[in-house]
Amino acid sequence: MSETEIKVPNIGDFKDVEVIEVLVSEGQSIKKNDALITIESDKSSVEIPSNLEGKIKNLKIKVGDKVSEGDLILTIESSSEAKKEEVKEKPEIEKKSKNIEVIKPEIQEKTFSKNNILNISSASPKARKFARELGVDINQVTGSQKDGRVVEDDIKKFVSSNSKTTVVAKDTKPDKIKNEFEHSDFGEIEIKDIPRVKKLSSKYLTNSWTTIPHVTNHDEADITEMESFRSSLTDMYTGEKIKITPLAFIIKALVASLKKFPSFNSSIDEIETGKMTLKKYYHIGIAVDTPNGLMVPKIRNANNKKISLISKELKEVSELCRNLKIDKKELFGGSMTITSLGGIGGSFFTPIINYPEVAILGVGRSEKKQIFMNGKFQTRTMLPISLSYDHRIIDGAEAARFNNDLKENLGKNFAYKLAV
Repeated sequence: MSETEIKVPNIGDFKDVEVIEVLVSEGQSIKKNDALITIESDKSSVEIPSNLEGKIKNLKIKVGDKVSEGDLILTIESSSEAKKEEVKEKPEIEKKSKNIEVIKPEIQEKTFSKNNILNISSASPKARKFARELGVDINQVTGSQKDGRVVEDDIKKFVSSNSKTTVVAKDTKPDKIKNEFEHSDFGEIEIKDIPRVKKLSSKYLTNSWTTIPHVTNHDEADITEMESFRSSLTDMYTGEKIKITPLAFIIKALVASLKKFPSFNSSIDEIETGKMTLKKYYHIGIAVDTPNGLMVPKIRNANNKKISLISKELKEVSELCRNLKIDKKELFGGSMTITSLGGIGGSFFTPIINYPEVAILGVGRSEKKQIFMNGKFQTRTMLPISLSYDHRIIDGAEAARFNNDLKENLGKNFAYKLAV
């Protein structure tokens, strides 16, 4: 029985392009223009369709293979040949009388269901790439477009729905993994209670990590002029130097960016409503490191406060947290959180979003670097920033634009406009 080969068609100048998805399997019947595989280059993802109709006999390709024009994808048995195979040698003849013969074919009309066909979702390469970024099996997603085609919004709804299921399921205690040995079997140990604050924050961190699809965008902000301006501040009456923490400037710059990008100052409502709450206030959370654990008090209405007042309030709320005297309500109702490691060290990291917020800004320790500017290398003070965001609400391009705006706000043109 003859078979026909289907090969990789002309895909332009690309060679050795990686196969990222195989959308069919051996024995599956396909129609002309059905997608067979998805390939991905540095620039784009492309689906390769079938130019024939029939049943797949041999699949010659798998995920991870590198292909070029002319490489064999699979062999196919034409639809006419496939029908011959399905028909038995002779139909059964059932005699009803001496003169009447009724032909009873053994081939019956096929009824297809999810149980007897390969469940392959139709989706654009862009949607498939988006699903892969979130770790979503696109074949589990129900498409809302024509013929069940999956788009990015369908994937977001799928993630949101599963996230809610995860939150409900977390009340059920998972099976405990029993250690074969005790820690003391290997040497001296000490047993201590976990600090109460860490116990309380543990469930919130777990909820954030399991319900929010995190993505982190890393960048650097040039704060040379801001630091020069900050270190030059003096009291006009006494001549004494005014000490203001860099975090106060960062808060003010962040508020300006939140005004320009309101989706960062939002929260997702109940999943089934499909709505989001846009906040008109600017309460910035500050992660405070205390001996008892991490606490996140809020600087309320930071948009209406001068930098000097913000700096003063930062000291006050930090002290209240360290002494466990902060009002519990002050740990809730935030717009966005800043977590800074600048006083300790380090550069980039991946901060966990403070639920129900949709973004968090991580700040590392600034350092002087040689940056090529205006045709020559210059010594500049660079601040590492790490923006984690909820991909259900914020897209990667929007996050990059937010970071660019924040960098401008921290740059030379912004610091002088802010009232101290």
